[in-house]
Amino acid sequence: MEISRKKLRDEILERVKYVQTCVLAREVCLLVRTNRAVLDPKDVKEICMHISKLCKSAGCQEPSELCSKAADAVSSGDEAKYLEICAQSCVKCGESRKPTTPESAPQNRSTYVS
Repeated sequence: MEISRKKLRDEILERVKYVQTCVLAREVCLLVRTNRAVLDPKDVKEICMHISKLCKSAGCQEPSELCSKAADAVSSGDEAKYLEICAQSCVKCGESRKPTTPESAPQNRSTYVS
């Protein structure tokens, strides 16, 4: 029983880390992209740098570097380049690993919780 509990705990902690990094990064990125007309370039740059740090802490180096480049592009005033790099980052982020969720777990596996 203790092994099952430990395994479930590890899975939950991995999912929490995923939500704290990857899910948060994607949601914030979406907010910035859809509301960039009302944000100052300085705001967008700060937020992109924060997203870059979130990606890096999740172990996603390429999306992190792309977000950093997007932040540089927005500060240089090249909105087209910013949007292109940001879109590349979103694609790379979508390709990243996702933790196993109960819905995607094999159906024959049952979890015992005491």
